[in-house]
Amino acid sequence: MADKEAKGVFASEDTWRVFRIMSEFVDGFEVLSQVGKAVSIFGSSRLKPDNKYYKIGEKIAYLLAKEGYAIITGGGPGLMEAANKGAKRAKGKSIGLNIQIPQEQKVNPYVDTLLDFHYFFVRKVMFVKYAKAFVILPGGYGTLDELFESLNLIQTRRIEKFPVVLVGREYWQDLVGWLESTVIKKGCVSRPDLKIFSVVDTPEEALGAIKMFYGRK
Repeated sequence: MADKEAKGVFASEDTWRVFRIMSEFVDGFEVLSQVGKAVSIFGSSRLKPDNKYYKIGEKIAYLLAKEGYAIITGGGPGLMEAANKGAKRAKGKSIGLNIQIPQEQKVNPYVDTLLDFHYFFVRKVMFVKYAKAFVILPGGYGTLDELFESLNLIQTRRIEKFPVVLVGREYWQDLVGWLESTVIKKGCVSRPDLKIFSVVDTPEEALGAIKMFYGRK
């Protein structure tokens, strides 16, 4: 009897959870549909302002904002803060998609437009749906998750191809090498799949990769 009651409670909670999911989608669509063309920038929350990638991330966002792109980040500290700071310095649109997690993420002070999400998958839809490009700075599991999600969506043609730019050859070279030496060798991806993304070192190269993609189109 207790098991049946428990199952009934979970079923009821699941029903109400659907409405919360819907509300997060509606809020996200309503706000982000107004921002125009945007670039989503990802990177570690742990790297400090004295790290070279903080400075690189800030300048990338600054250059992109000067080109008229809104900048979307996860809204937290570290390299997310750097990107929002660059966007704000350029007087561009600085957007943060914050996530509610047990170790609460503090929103950085450079976010002008903030959306809070309980569900990671809703937040990930927002990063992709309104982005003309992804810029991937060094980061951990969350950054890697966003990277491979975007590559898979493009590979399977679930979304239209857009630039995915990895910044920092020294950081990404072993991962790219493993994809070439192991994943391709074992037949798990095709060599053309490696052309979905590019690897650069400087802010100017990152901007150039995005401009070249859209210039070519």
